[in-house]
Amino acid sequence: MNWSDSEKLKVEISGHTACITIDNPAANTWDTESLPALKSLIEKLNSTKEIFALVITGAGEKFFSAGADLNIFADGDANKARDMAQFFGEGFETLADFRGVSIAAINGFAMGGGLEVALACDIRIAESQAQMGLPEAKVGLLPCAGGTQRLSWLVGEGWAKKMILCGERIKADTAKEIGLVEEVVNPGESLNRAMALAEQAGEQSPISVSSCKDLIHQARNNAVSQALPYERQKFVDLFGTNDQKEGVTAFLEKRKPNWTNS
Repeated sequence: MNWSDSEKLKVEISGHTACITIDNPAANTWDTESLPALKSLIEKLNSTKEIFALVITGAGEKFFSAGADLNIFADGDANKARDMAQFFGEGFETLADFRGVSIAAINGFAMGGGLEVALACDIRIAESQAQMGLPEAKVGLLPCAGGTQRLSWLVGEGWAKKMILCGERIKADTAKEIGLVEEVVNPGESLNRAMALAEQAGEQSPISVSSCKDLIHQARNNAVSQALPYERQKFVDLFGTNDQKEGVTAFLEKRKPNWTNS
């Protein structure tokens, strides 16, 4: 089977586990090609009953994923923003609803949409050198792929506000302390540990696992489901502001933004 519709998502099948590698140099960013491809890939895995688990990691040694390709937003086009928000929502929500066990092997920087894809997984394994953050407000944007919702659910409102509102970037040991990741491993070991955990999950009845996961998600999903579309709309609304244009332009020009609160 041709699992992936994009060369930016590599897929290997090992036993009952699919290993997905985000491979979009240099920072494994997400774009209008890879996000729909993720949705399609997860749908294929869901329809293949021999697949019990998936692991997602990043190519290379530096980045798990740096999030969205900000060049897409450089012209401040709200229609592009709306399309990207929809692609992010569909891709990551399809991942969150994968019927089996999903594990993020965070092998480097996980920033913005890169952290949000990990938040959409069931379990997160981080390497000790990994750093995580949702820095969208630094460029006049906001996390539009579940970040404001799933992060708050995992780590509590205080830490979510510290990371999102203050731009706090955290290291792997702090991420484990606050419940953002479940395990921290040595550099280069996240994928092997994630694959081992996926194999462990595969020893359980996949039908039972699917039912258990559905039940575990019930309380969260009831609280979050209505907020996710609102999150995406607020993201698009920012594209009518001067600060959004200034933030993205300053980032791409590698300078400090001049905010006008307008």
